[in-house]
Amino acid sequence: MPRLSLWKPNKGHDYKFFDKRIHEMFTVGGVDVNIHKYLGPIDQGFVSNTEPGGSSLTSIQDLLFLENRDRKYDTSIYTMRTIYRINDNDFDLTQFGLFLTGDTMFAVFHINDMVDTLGRKLMVGDVLELPNLKDLYPLDDDLPVALKRYYVVQDANRAAEGFAPTWYPHLWRVKLNPLVDSQEYKDILDKIKAGDTNGDGIEGDGDQSLGEILSTYEKYKDINDAVVERAEVDVPQSGYDTTNLYTAPTTTSNTPGDPSGVDASSNVTTNSNTVASSSTLSPRDKVEGYLTGDAFPPNGASVAAGIAFPTSPTVGDFFLRLDYVPNRLFRFDGRRWIKIEDGVRTNLTPGSQNQTLKSGFINNADANYANSIAWDAIRISSGAYTPAANAQTLSFTLSSKSVVTKTAYNSTYGVQTKLNSKIITNSIGNTSGNISFTVTNALNTNDVLEYTIYANVTYQRQGLSSILGLNADN
Repeated sequence: MPRLSLWKPNKGHDYKFFDKRIHEMFTVGGVDVNIHKYLGPIDQGFVSNTEPGGSSLTSIQDLLFLENRDRKYDTSIYTMRTIYRINDNDFDLTQFGLFLTGDTMFAVFHINDMVDTLGRKLMVGDVLELPNLKDLYPLDDDLPVALKRYYVVQDANRAAEGFAPTWYPHLWRVKLNPLVDSQEYKDILDKIKAGDTNGDGIEGDGDQSLGEILSTYEKYKDINDAVVERAEVDVPQSGYDTTNLYTAPTTTSNTPGDPSGVDASSNVTTNSNTVASSSTLSPRDKVEGYLTGDAFPPNGASVAAGIAFPTSPTVGDFFLRLDYVPNRLFRFDGRRWIKIEDGVRTNLTPGSQNQTLKSGFINNADANYANSIAWDAIRISSGAYTPAANAQTLSFTLSSKSVVTKTAYNSTYGVQTKLNSKIITNSIGNTSGNISFTVTNALNTNDVLEYTIYANVTYQRQGLSSILGLNADN
C-alpha cells in the first residue's frame, strides 16, 4: 500500500479540486476591478548607455534612476475579481511627522484566472480601477463626473494564505498605492474622456480628459503661486533694506563731515552745519552690511542713470552706471567719481529680474557652441534688406525680426546671435526646410545683427544624471 502524501510532484486532481473551490470564493465574495495592462516603456530609441531604448515588459527606460517614465498601456480593459481588505484612513502619530496609514492596500487574485484573463500575472506598473470605490458625492459640486479610484501595482508576489495543503500556490498578492497624475500614467488619464464636461450633449471632442478632472496639479500650482506672491511681499529682495535709514556725512574720524553737495537748497555751506528742512544731504558713504547695496543714493537724493558720466556735474551729485553688472552707484566729489556701492540686492524669485547665483544655475539657458558651419551679419536699415549673392542669409524681415538662412534645418544645430557684438537670445525654427530664427531685442537703424550656426550645441543647464555620467540626461 503506498504511503499517504498530500504533496505530488505533478498537479493532480487534488490541486484542481482546491483551485476550483478557491475560484468559487472569488466568484461569490470578490469584487470586480478594471485592469489597465502595462505593455512596457515607449521606445525612445538609443539615447545613451543609461537609456538604451526598448519597449518590452522587461525593458528599463532609464538605467541610472531605474525608472520607466514614458509608459504605454493596452487600450483594452480587462475585468477580474479580487478580494482585498478595506482599511480606515487613520493618522499615525507614532513616528516623526503625520502619516496616513490607509494609502496602501493589499489585494489578492486567483492565479489561474489572472493568467487566463491577462495572459500573464499582474506586475509592477499595472493600473487597477476599483468601481466600488467611486465617489458619487464629492464636496465639489462642479465636478461633471463621479471621481474614480485608481491604484498602481507597486509590488507582487505569491500570497502566503494562498498555498493549499498540496503545497501549490493559488493566490497572487499585489501591493497597491493610489495613482497620481504624473508622466508615467499619461497614456491612461489623457485618453479617457470624463463624460460630457462641456455641456454640448456629446461625449468626445472638446470634453475634459479624466486626468484633467483627477489632477491636483492646478491646485498645487495655485498654492505655490500664492506662496511665492506672499514671499515677494514679505521678502521682496535679498539682503537688508537700508533706504529707511538716514545717513549723515562724517569724516574718517566719525566727526560731522562737509555737508556740501546738497539738492534743492543753497542754505548749506562748507563752513556751516546748519541745514534747511528742504535740504537733502549727500554723504560720501552709506550703511554697509551683508547685501545692503541697492544702488540707491542715501537720504532719498535724486540720481541720474546712463552708460556715461554727465559732462557738468556738481559736488555731491550721484550717478548710476547701467553698463556695470551689477549696476554701480558713483558720487562726484569735485574732482572724480567715487564708487559708493554696487546694486547687489535682487529679486529672490527665479526669473529675468533675478541676478543671484541660484537663478544663474537653475535657469541657465546658455549653451556652449562648437564646429561653426555658417556665419553672416546684417546691417539694419529702414529699407528692404537684399542679401548679397554669397551671403548665408536667405531673407530678413525687420517687422518680425526674423531671419531665414540658407542652411538646411537640423534639430541638433544651434544659432548664436549678437547685436552690436553683444550676445542676445533667439528662438530657432524651421522655415521650408531651412534654419530660421527670431530675436526679441529692439532693432534700430545701423545696428549690426550677427549670427553663427554651429553643428554641436551643449546646454549648460543639465540634469543630475548629466553630472553623474556622460550624456546621461542631455
